[in-house]
Amino acid sequence: MADPSTYRPAPGAIPTSPGVYRFRDEYGRVIYVGKAKSLRQRLSSYFQDVANLHPRTATMVTTAASVEWTVVGTEVEALQLEYSWIKEFDPRFNVKYRDDKSYPELAVTLNEEFPRVQVMRGAHRKGVRYFGPYGHAWAIRETVDLLLRVFPVRTCSNGVFKRAQQVGRPCLLGYIGKCAAPCVGRVSAADHRALAEEFCDFMAGRTGNHVRRLEEQMREAAAELEYEKAARLRDDIEALKRAMEKNAVVLADGTDADLLALAEDELEAAVQIFHVRGGRVRGQRGWVTDKVEDVDTAALVEHALQQLYGGGSESVPREVLVPALPDPVAPVQEWLGGLRGAQVDLRVPQRGDKKDLMATVERNAQQALALHKTKRASDLTTRSRALQEIADALELDSVPLRIECFDISHLQGEDVVASMVVFEDGLARKSEYRRFQIKGFSGQDDVRSMHEVISRRFRRYLQEREQTGEWAVQETGADEDPAGPRTDDGRPKRFAYPPQLLVVDGGQPQVAAARRALDELGIDDVALCGLAKRLEEVWLPGQDDPVVLPRSSEGLYLLQRVRDEAHRFAISYQRSKRTKRLTTGGLDAVPGLGQTRRTALLKHFGSVKKLRAATVEEICEVPGIGRRTAETVVTALSSRTPAAFAVNTATGEIIEDAVPGGTIDESLASTESGEPK
Repeated sequence: MADPSTYRPAPGAIPTSPGVYRFRDEYGRVIYVGKAKSLRQRLSSYFQDVANLHPRTATMVTTAASVEWTVVGTEVEALQLEYSWIKEFDPRFNVKYRDDKSYPELAVTLNEEFPRVQVMRGAHRKGVRYFGPYGHAWAIRETVDLLLRVFPVRTCSNGVFKRAQQVGRPCLLGYIGKCAAPCVGRVSAADHRALAEEFCDFMAGRTGNHVRRLEEQMREAAAELEYEKAARLRDDIEALKRAMEKNAVVLADGTDADLLALAEDELEAAVQIFHVRGGRVRGQRGWVTDKVEDVDTAALVEHALQQLYGGGSESVPREVLVPALPDPVAPVQEWLGGLRGAQVDLRVPQRGDKKDLMATVERNAQQALALHKTKRASDLTTRSRALQEIADALELDSVPLRIECFDISHLQGEDVVASMVVFEDGLARKSEYRRFQIKGFSGQDDVRSMHEVISRRFRRYLQEREQTGEWAVQETGADEDPAGPRTDDGRPKRFAYPPQLLVVDGGQPQVAAARRALDELGIDDVALCGLAKRLEEVWLPGQDDPVVLPRSSEGLYLLQRVRDEAHRFAISYQRSKRTKRLTTGGLDAVPGLGQTRRTALLKHFGSVKKLRAATVEEICEVPGIGRRTAETVVTALSSRTPAAFAVNTATGEIIEDAVPGGTIDESLASTESGEPK
């Protein structure tokens, strides 16, 4: 690990003009490329106290052994040179683009004597008309198949076309009417080119004229009693309308625009782009980005624009809509204008149809990121490597095949709950998720809450182990299985199966509370760690310094997934409790009232306020409500506020002056598919 002061340039040696800089490691490899409006100001920021730098930046400057720079005339030139060097050197600390594939486009080869409709990828060719890009080639083929009824342009390859000319017979599409068969002279080259140009007009958005012309021909055929011809024209019109629905108008002004949206977490970001041409979404593309360097949303947008337009294969539209503007925005806008040859409007949509469409693009980006994480987690080799990395980093005797993670959630100290999620062999086991309602106190004391939930979980573990026998009996090959209820796969139910690794969401205080709870119960065979959100540090009990896993570590990625899932599950339970308390007004705490009768009461009276004002006789009118239950409801709602009492689930009695959400023990409430009940 190098000391940045050993290769820091001399004071005054760095120019103040715009430029591009490169950090190299001890072997001369370029590990980072950046640009700056002022080289001196930007590079000086790297040579401060390493403790004040972002962890990823600190790793970069301590890995580097030298820095060099190139002065350019303008910030636009710096932008272009930075992109070129990133492509050339592929620096390890720059943003990594995983998806560099070309996207398919619908192409019409107007540069040929007999134009052909086909799917094309890669650089654009002169004389070829392009539409797209599309996300999938099958989407192009579906659209073309619908349009060939009306515009029977050839789609065959040159080899098939020449062979048909030689034998004098068209291909199958020529026989079924989806090709004009210029190969056998059914139409002239001029007529076939006219069909291809009409096809291009329709794809470019000029659809009204073609539909109106066919409708007029259909009416004329019907007037002349040519009903079969009219029926064929009717089917042609329906085919055009279905093709138009696949490219529905989303921007009424018929503009050309690219919309770019991001979904990101601490380590990765998903980029999604919608290509709108003539007011219609003509294509969609996206990729996943590794956030190797310390970048914000604006910087990610700038990198994405470089990736999208820097290669020259993608045309720049009149408008480019983004979630955040690069800083500074003028050089990027000027660079895009130079690529287009005209002014480009780079902005963040604020209202109207464009903002609504941007929200759709953002949802696609979020789904793309979630899908990427799911695919990454499903790979067996990756999961095995992640578990081994965790075992090595935490110095465990074996890989943690079962990991349990706990998180605390509350709203300003109210409705304090906790979640327990289980990962086995690197995959979520949602049937064993558990949720806890913190008892006995309220407030924003996460440490005390963590101590309670860990104590309750492992206290139940000790109780069930005594009831069902040691799980180790089966593992050592005993002739008889331990007694007691078991799941379908033979494991003890509920809490009788301990984890190899216990993870808590938090830093030193939460880890210390969990360790104290385990010590009080005499449990010393469960490994424990905490994952702090701010810097993704792994904390171990009794240690003053955290364990820092490499940013690209699969082990860190798995721990983050476990922590994020516990956080999601806790929040969903906390929200459901809060919503339930607000909507039922305390009816859920009235003894003898189940979900069906609570729903019947609220449906009959319309609100808890009206129910509170009702008499016993009026409540008895509700189907399924007897007089004794009605009296209980009236007593409960009239004597105390809805949030001032709770129910002891063991005895069914009302507990006086209970804290909302702080007395009902639902620690054993199981879940289905990981969703709160």
